[in-house]
Amino acid sequence: MAIDTKHEELQSLRIDRNAASGGAPPVWARRYILIGIALIVLLGLAAIAYRLFSRDVPEVEVVRASAQSTDVGGVVLSASGYIVAHHKINLNSKVTGRVKWIGVEKGDKVKEGQVLVRLEDDEFRAQYEQAKGAADNARAYLEELQHGSRPQEIQQAQHNLDEARAMLVDDRLTLDRTRNLFAQGVLSKQALDDATAKFDADQQRVNSLNKSFELAKIGPRPEEIARARGALEQAQGQADYAKSLLDATVIRAPVTGTILERSAEKGELVTSGFASTAEGGPQGMVVSLADLNDLQVELDIAQDDFAKLGPEQKGIVTTDAYPDRKYDGVISEISPEADRAKATVQVKVQILHPDAYLRPDMNATVKFLASESQHASSQPQGVFVPTAAIRDHGGKKVVFLSFDGKAMQREVKILSQRSGGVLVQGLNGGEDVITTAPDNLKNGDKIKIKGQS
Repeated sequence: MAIDTKHEELQSLRIDRNAASGGAPPVWARRYILIGIALIVLLGLAAIAYRLFSRDVPEVEVVRASAQSTDVGGVVLSASGYIVAHHKINLNSKVTGRVKWIGVEKGDKVKEGQVLVRLEDDEFRAQYEQAKGAADNARAYLEELQHGSRPQEIQQAQHNLDEARAMLVDDRLTLDRTRNLFAQGVLSKQALDDATAKFDADQQRVNSLNKSFELAKIGPRPEEIARARGALEQAQGQADYAKSLLDATVIRAPVTGTILERSAEKGELVTSGFASTAEGGPQGMVVSLADLNDLQVELDIAQDDFAKLGPEQKGIVTTDAYPDRKYDGVISEISPEADRAKATVQVKVQILHPDAYLRPDMNATVKFLASESQHASSQPQGVFVPTAAIRDHGGKKVVFLSFDGKAMQREVKILSQRSGGVLVQGLNGGEDVITTAPDNLKNGDKIKIKGQS
């Protein structure tokens, strides 16, 4: 009986859960609870999967494509280059010497023939005076031969000949008288020999003076005159050479222009041979100058765009320094050969009306205008995209657009070149164009835009 009593007491202490809760939960509540737990689990798994697989999605950069109208006149190509002087002249010295005086500074405007630099000329002047004296001496001798003997010289030769003949007559009389006296035994054999010898000597003197008299009347031989003329030409050539060296000590402006560079200073040694890079060594170039009214833009045109240009094609020139100023230009020179390393062809555009704002080595952009026929067939509008966005795919030009987290391929047609990009047909404008992406990006690939979570 004691055990039953304890069992009943324990039963009275047990909590009746059904009574406390008001009964068992309904079935629909348990169903929603299970569904909620399942959703939480699925979302967690999805978050983990996203974190695991999102690392393989390529990160890209995009820009917004903008619709633009083509330039007035129909720009077929825009290219950048540098302004250069059409003819730049580096003035060197023909002789080696020290600078005595220099009269220009960088930026000075000079006229043709203006004296720019003078070198020390004492040595060259002395050499010229010496050569000039030798030439004058040779010239005087030639003139003497060409004029022949003067009348006074002929008369003097005649007088000397007559005097010798008279002396010969006297010698003959003396010889005859000595011969008779020798036969009579009055004079010795020595006296006869002396009279004979004197007569023979005077006879030879008469013959010599007679030849001199004849030569005086005839004048010098043609060969002697020719030899004297050759000697004069040689001496005159040496004098002219010495004069050219003397003149070379004065350096003049060969054209009207502007001084671009001044490389020598007073007291420095300039040379016509090899210049030295050492401090105080001989300098090669003295000054450089150019006509700044004759300027060109030097461009390297890609071979793919070269077919768009032709001789004397017009263009509009602008500079980075003064973008609001525009200058008319025309193609004046096309290189006859291409640059294989850069795959370009050099083109020079002549600036028709340059002004003081333009300087050599300035950055310049030339927008080449299409001809009337090209402009008539060109599209009136296009969309501007950066050059980096254009890709080749199967021989066609395509771009990739960013749309809803995926890369969408779109074929385009290039209308014209622009600074930093191209004008294309095939887009509407406002699209997000991918500019930086992996090379193996394909149509429909998932992408992630750089800077966005």
